[in-house]
Amino acid sequence: MSNQPQTLRLGTLTGKLLVFGGAYSNLQALSELQGIASRLGIPPDNILCTGDVVGYCAQPEECVQLVKGWGIRCISGNVEQNIVSGEDDCGCNYTEGGRCDLFSRTWFPYAVRSLSQDSVRWMAALPQHLSFNFAGKPVTVVHGSPAQVSEYVFRSTPWATKKKHFETTQSEVILAGHAGLPFADEQDNHIWLNAGVIGMPANDGTPRVWYLLLDDADGNFSFSFEFFTYDNAVANRLMLANDLPQAYAQTLLTGIWDNCEILPEAEKKLQGVSLSRLN
Repeated sequence: MSNQPQTLRLGTLTGKLLVFGGAYSNLQALSELQGIASRLGIPPDNILCTGDVVGYCAQPEECVQLVKGWGIRCISGNVEQNIVSGEDDCGCNYTEGGRCDLFSRTWFPYAVRSLSQDSVRWMAALPQHLSFNFAGKPVTVVHGSPAQVSEYVFRSTPWATKKKHFETTQSEVILAGHAGLPFADEQDNHIWLNAGVIGMPANDGTPRVWYLLLDDADGNFSFSFEFFTYDNAVANRLMLANDLPQAYAQTLLTGIWDNCEILPEAEKKLQGVSLSRLN
């Protein structure tokens, strides 16, 4: 990934920001979000993606080309990094031999063979992190964590772990992805925010998917979690038509993950519990 800068510094951003993660090759969800951003009047320079444009679903090439043409700010996720590096797995840090690992042996090779060289070159040029100032706060955008692209950080992850990442980046706000669940954790005037993902539901028993809005109205930092629905039936049918994992295709409809291998106990207990607006 020699073309890939470690951190892209954006200076100061103003106005509403839209943050999302994990399109996961789900073109139907990604297209719906693009329409939402347009209706909200949020320009591409104020839209941030936390990585994994490519993933479990059926249209990786179409998703990459949509994001590329949209002109938004995007970082690389572990999937993009492993595709560029020529690895034979997604780099999601799954337990070897587990269900997620076994499923990845289907969807990851499908994604690799579906992508054009133009898309792979675009991935190779993505930064690993973004940094900027917003509403007087230094902000860093990462995929897993500042230290490791595939590190899982959840709401229940000890604050001491998060604190080290704030210290390393000298940030007051970290915007992260990878974990698949939207959450906010705020202590000591520092905020860890995960927008969740749009390519898969949040394991809460609904097909809704989530994104995050940031605002600097009156010079104050504020955030809100928002959800939307999309044509998940089409996304489901395309997965099945391309022999992608049936369990993941079903998740698009039910909102329940096939398994909770990656989740800490606190998050496992919330499976099937419908999320509130999280604001």
